[in-house]
Amino acid sequence: MPKLKKGFTLIELLVVIGIIALLSVVVFVALDPVKRFADARNATRYTDVNNILTAVHEYIVDNKGALPSGLTTSMAATQLGSCVSGGATLCTGAAAACVNIGTPLAKYLKSMPIDKGTGATASTSGYSVTVDANNIVTIKSCMAENAEVVEVSR
Repeated sequence: MPKLKKGFTLIELLVVIGIIALLSVVVFVALDPVKRFADARNATRYTDVNNILTAVHEYIVDNKGALPSGLTTSMAATQLGSCVSGGATLCTGAAAACVNIGTPLAKYLKSMPIDKGTGATASTSGYSVTVDANNIVTIKSCMAENAEVVEVSR
């Protein structure tokens, strides 16, 4: 009577390994970690933009409608930061010179947000501000990823 060997054949093992490889590729593509990291950085930018704009409006309310120093009505896009005579323009279409609203907003923000995903610094934060003729303030992230626009107006 011959002995029966128990175990898997080479073909069965290769089929199982192939199925596992195929499933792992499908899961990896579906999750797309690069896009997820970019989405996380954009979420941080959106939070920063909202925080800056909320601080600006708290300043306006506390100061009887006056804009923080450095902001004027009908102001074109200008970088936020401490550079005085101009710096690296991280914001496309924004003036090279910066406006520093960190000092007037110190009561409302612990520190001025800096876009950490772009190599921005305190002198050029990676955010810009625009004020239209009706004093509508728009804060925008200059380095949003995945072709998204991260800006808030009030």
